[in-house]
Amino acid sequence: MPRSLLLALSLALALTGCDIVQQKMGIEDPAAKAAKLDAEGKAVGGACRHSGRAIEDCYSIYHWLPKAPIFEGWQEMDTYMRTNKIESVEPQLPPPPPPAQSGARKRKAAPAAETAGEATNGGKPEAAADKPAAK
Repeated sequence: MPRSLLLALSLALALTGCDIVQQKMGIEDPAAKAAKLDAEGKAVGGACRHSGRAIEDCYSIYHWLPKAPIFEGWQEMDTYMRTNKIESVEPQLPPPPPPAQSGARKRKAAPAAETAGEATNGGKPEAAADKPAAK
């Protein structure tokens, strides 16, 4: 009996530890992530409407957020502002840069010498510019 109790306790402990391990590793629950993006989208949509931005501008500025919650937040704020006769507030700061995407590929930068050579030789490769002109 104690052996099976010990096994059951260790199994229960292992299963409850999964959440802690996932948090430490940075693995996020898909449902929690979707709820977070939904809430952020609604907040951003409401803020965009309050600042007088068009919904299309809001979509392009915050392209990493889903469009449906942005629209829902924008529409709720629009209704609220019209009902309470609230004027738009002009934004004082530029929009924030998008967050870094962990899986996004970065563009390979051209080597500096190659780029500099093309710029100084009118777009021709350096090797062609070094050859003397035929007479």
